[in-house]
Amino acid sequence: MKWTWVLVTVLLSFGGLSRCKESLDFPEYDGKDRVHDLNAKNYKSVMKKYDVMVVYYHDHPGSSRVAQRQFEIEELTLELAAQVLDEFDDEDIGVGVIDAKLDKVVAKKLGLEESDSIFIFTDDEVIEYDGELAADTIVEFIYDVLDDPVEFIDNSRELKGFENIEEDIKLVGYFKSHKSEHFEAFADAAEEFHPHIKFFATFSPKVAKALEMKLNEVDFYEPFIDDPVVIPGKPYSEDELVKFIEDNDSLSLLLLQDDDSEGEHIIAFAEESDPDGFEFLEILKEVAEDNTDNPDLSIVWIDPDDFPLLLPHWEKIFGIDLSFPQIGVVDTGDADSVWMDMGDGDDMPSVDELEDWIEDALSDDENDDDTDDDDDDY
Repeated sequence: MKWTWVLVTVLLSFGGLSRCKESLDFPEYDGKDRVHDLNAKNYKSVMKKYDVMVVYYHDHPGSSRVAQRQFEIEELTLELAAQVLDEFDDEDIGVGVIDAKLDKVVAKKLGLEESDSIFIFTDDEVIEYDGELAADTIVEFIYDVLDDPVEFIDNSRELKGFENIEEDIKLVGYFKSHKSEHFEAFADAAEEFHPHIKFFATFSPKVAKALEMKLNEVDFYEPFIDDPVVIPGKPYSEDELVKFIEDNDSLSLLLLQDDDSEGEHIIAFAEESDPDGFEFLEILKEVAEDNTDNPDLSIVWIDPDDFPLLLPHWEKIFGIDLSFPQIGVVDTGDADSVWMDMGDGDDMPSVDELEDWIEDALSDDENDDDTDDDDDDY
């Protein structure tokens, strides 16, 4: 049985999942149209006006009233995001939409293939946004894109901020200076994963001592795991760092897409601000930390408080009560699932009880699959 800890920032076939850091304070929509309808005649001139262009490549809503209404809601979300981004001083940021049916020529010229997706065009790259279509998460992602790929830790206050980041994969390197060739390799690797993975660097011996790091060392932190993995073989080339991260980020960051999310996953619902949810989350962290060396299984944590509109949908398709913590094995292909009996949520399972239940649940699923395979042979 192998384990790891996972966070989700994507859309599943059975609902949108996103783990946001902090909610931004958003104004009310002022009614001004800022979102551009990009087409063959205007897309070049519009995109030239901005340093950064956010493009929503959407399916054609057609004549369906439901689809049209849904697209109106999506457009309003983009308008609100555009309003907030319009106030950003350092860069001119535009927002546009491309219809997959009416403007497929434009989409082809821009290299857009997957519809119902958001793409961020900067000077030198195109970044796909895989989060939920919500104004605050879109804006926060854009701000992350505009941040430098490497953040610096120069003092104890910044070190504390680094240590307080628990829910993300992060790497930190200790180098002699900005001019170090080993730092340059680290910075080049950071650009490959920006903004999805956080890279930090320090040139301070005091900070390095607090982190128990040696010169030119890079440490890899998994979510909610206090002790990092020291990347072997220092000093590293850019390619060596990229390869290590690509080999290891899948252990901690699960990207579940509609087209490749088949299979069972452990999904846990726990509201961090609720006492019972917090207690259950601490148990989950301990389970993950105890088994962090084993990469074959992933635990997906969802905070119901972040998704009030999706709660009725999840409760209906899973047949669970999300007023208290829940954990289950979910087949992300068809949303078939089995859930641990949590009673009324008053008594939380122990770490051992939770591990035993997960192992039994997955074993039952494997046995069912074997039975189905046997049936297919006859």
